[in-house]
Amino acid sequence: MHPQQHPPNTDRAALMRDKNFVWLMAGSIISMLGDQFTLVALPWLVLRMTGDTLVLGTVLGLMSLPRAAFILIGGAIVDRYSPKTVLMVTKYINTVLLAALAVLVLAGGLSQWTVYALAFAIGLATAFSIPSATSMLPHVMQRAQLPAANGVMMGLRQLSMFLGPLLAGLLIVLFGDGPTGSNAATGAVTDATGLGVAFVFDALSFLASAWTLSQVRLHSQVQTAAAAPVPTNQPVFAAVAGGLRHLWNDRDMRLCFIYWGVVAVLITGPVQIAMPVLATTLNLGAAALGILLGAHGAGTLVGMAVSGAKPGMRLGTLGVTMLAVDVVVGVLFMPMGLITATWQGAALLGTIGVLGGFMQVSIFTWLQRRTPPALMGRVMSMFMFIFLDLAPLSGAVTGWMLRSITLTQLFVGSGGLLVCIALLALVASPVRQVTDVPRPLAL
Repeated sequence: MHPQQHPPNTDRAALMRDKNFVWLMAGSIISMLGDQFTLVALPWLVLRMTGDTLVLGTVLGLMSLPRAAFILIGGAIVDRYSPKTVLMVTKYINTVLLAALAVLVLAGGLSQWTVYALAFAIGLATAFSIPSATSMLPHVMQRAQLPAANGVMMGLRQLSMFLGPLLAGLLIVLFGDGPTGSNAATGAVTDATGLGVAFVFDALSFLASAWTLSQVRLHSQVQTAAAAPVPTNQPVFAAVAGGLRHLWNDRDMRLCFIYWGVVAVLITGPVQIAMPVLATTLNLGAAALGILLGAHGAGTLVGMAVSGAKPGMRLGTLGVTMLAVDVVVGVLFMPMGLITATWQGAALLGTIGVLGGFMQVSIFTWLQRRTPPALMGRVMSMFMFIFLDLAPLSGAVTGWMLRSITLTQLFVGSGGLLVCIALLALVASPVRQVTDVPRPLAL
């Protein structure tokens, strides 16, 4: 790899002198930590109330289904009203939802159906908050600053995934002095006080991040070579269709999105199911799972830091770099089912994390630079759909497949297929010609 030349003033010190970025970063840190509190507290609440894993699966499903169903519509709404406006509204809505959940938990008046309703509402709000949040940065930063800014923001998100669960667990333990029994009819649960405080923290985090977001000023237009005028007053479904049509008409984006979908199905989905199964085969059991996921997260954080610091590091073009990285990832994935010690899996997953983290920042930046401002929400919503909604579907299929194949066969098959597809794309497809330089788009 070799670093390409970039305009000056793209370093992180310059970012920290930009008040807009500092306000956006501060709000993101607060919001991301709060999200982690709910990701820990909500499943724990459901299990304390019912002790039923089927109910837990139903709650998680009720959060993910509206997100999958409405995220493209959310992207169209973002493009019509601006990412800041939509994100601000979702933060206030989530403040109300989490505050209501906290009050019901602390008062002991929570029912199973109330949890279902609140979970659905939170998932629906997420369908609009995700495309608005992922569309904000190009409306705030100069194009030359996007690689470094993405590196910082995505690195902070990864860091919050470490610290958030630890802090949430500590908080629940410290304040976990609620009712000692469990009664789904009355909503009385153990650890009620700790859980309620966790939801209060998340509600306050949405409120605080809404205030920091109000301090952010958007540029009048995203600086991109592809800034052709796009209608902004279309009906919602026509706007969604327009976004899909734009994506299909751009050859490079079309090929990349199809390829990313393949990666989500072959690697991201199986990881979600196969890692816990793998951990049970190791001597450390549940501790092994924490080590494996921790190694992958630490590697991802390192890769993001490298990409932010060296945004022009490429093996030829962006497309060649992406495909070469995936060949290596596939090769590293294949022996996962043969490991006999936790450190072996940690070494493999840590390396995969470094490569994946590096490419995440590069790909996000490429999308932001290439997409017209009036289509940013729709394009980012389609990108997030692949990894937030397609990957879990693949995970469900993986769980079904593991009833008839071994874990070793799963890892070898998934990794081998990724290697073959990446090599085929490298040799015989235009994906290898994708460059970092934005090109005018036919809209």
